[in-house]
Amino acid sequence: MAGELYGLGVGPGDPELISLKALRLLQSADVVAYPTGRADGGNAISIVEPHLRPGQERLAMVYPTTAGPVADSPSYPKLMKAFYDETAAQIADRLDAGKDVALICQGDPFLYGSYMYWHARLSERYRTTVVPGISSVVAGPVALGKPLCHRTDTVTIIPATLPEAEIETRLAAADSAIVMKLGRTLPKVRRVLDRLGLMERAYLVERATMDGEAIFPLADSEVETAGYFSIVVIPCTKPE
Repeated sequence: MAGELYGLGVGPGDPELISLKALRLLQSADVVAYPTGRADGGNAISIVEPHLRPGQERLAMVYPTTAGPVADSPSYPKLMKAFYDETAAQIADRLDAGKDVALICQGDPFLYGSYMYWHARLSERYRTTVVPGISSVVAGPVALGKPLCHRTDTVTIIPATLPEAEIETRLAAADSAIVMKLGRTLPKVRRVLDRLGLMERAYLVERATMDGEAIFPLADSEVETAGYFSIVVIPCTKPE
């Protein structure tokens, strides 16, 4: 019998913020597969490191490139498709051998999580269990100490890779918001916030729940670039 694929959300960074179900499946798996930008590991595997047991195979799936100018090139989608096809085949080899594979994903598997690309390739062929995880969308406001929404508020999640005009349209209609995929896109987000008069409500939250967690009120900071694990939080107005 083929093995089972577990898509496990392992949270935003703190190893204690993994669910009991994800922990159980992680420790029962024969193989722990993880995406990483470098061969010697990455953030997802560092989160679960304290929970792994001896003897589990570790399958590092090293991205051919990470976010940057290459991601804007016409060849990028083809390059990433080939990566997901190749690594899905590696996972399938282990599943066909009867091994259960835990594919870990920082945050939540289906909220901008890379796991979804392997799920699309494998879930129709193998038994699959997906376990949600805590995302930076909720960890960021908690680190900030400000509620994200209350009563009839709506929350808008915006990738900063959208065109500037589109970001402005979506933020203008939002009660509260999370802006993700920052890095070199932060300057255009700052311009939009300034035009909409939202700068005083906006905070840059870096590495929420991780070592090195930092929070910057954007109105009081001149920071123009953001680290990989960064989001902009625009919380709701103060609950009364």
